[in-house]
Amino acid sequence: MNDSRPIRSLELVLDGATDEWIRRQWTALAEAGLSSLGSHPSPSNRPHVTLLVRPGTGLALPGPETFAGLPLPLPIELGAPLLFGEGDRRVLVRSVVPTRALLDLHAAVHARAGGGGEDAPHTTPGDWMPHVTLARRMRLDALPQALRLVEEAGLTGAAPAGAAVTGLRLWDSPTSTVTTLAGSD
Repeated sequence: MNDSRPIRSLELVLDGATDEWIRRQWTALAEAGLSSLGSHPSPSNRPHVTLLVRPGTGLALPGPETFAGLPLPLPIELGAPLLFGEGDRRVLVRSVVPTRALLDLHAAVHARAGGGGEDAPHTTPGDWMPHVTLARRMRLDALPQALRLVEEAGLTGAAPAGAAVTGLRLWDSPTSTVTTLAGSD
């Protein structure tokens, strides 16, 4: 989805220890002057796993009742860094292992959100690759330094024991607001 329309997205938030683990990676990149999500000062900016992205107002503003009964918290396993995109700038992410339980949760959220012919293709069931973004627009020539910094900081090892997604939130770009829909934020 490469247009300038406002979006609404549904995102899973991480438990406290895992959130902090990702933030340390953001900080290591930012302190070196590299692209990092840690450089975005918005209070709504936090590590998350995006489940659905819809342009404009195509995603009705659902209430928490829409998502009652979702299996949260849900254990997750974070994996190796990956790159998405093309060209000389990429998105650097931390992979999330797509377990059956996580894929089922993703499908349930899409079903409850209703039809979305304009959903970002990379967020639709069957095409979704769960991840937590570390940096956008990372220059390819900076990638070796970025990975080395993350490794030197001791951050490429396993995520904290007991990593989990604990809540579901709605990000509404037209109003720059976040609303908790399920679990804890």
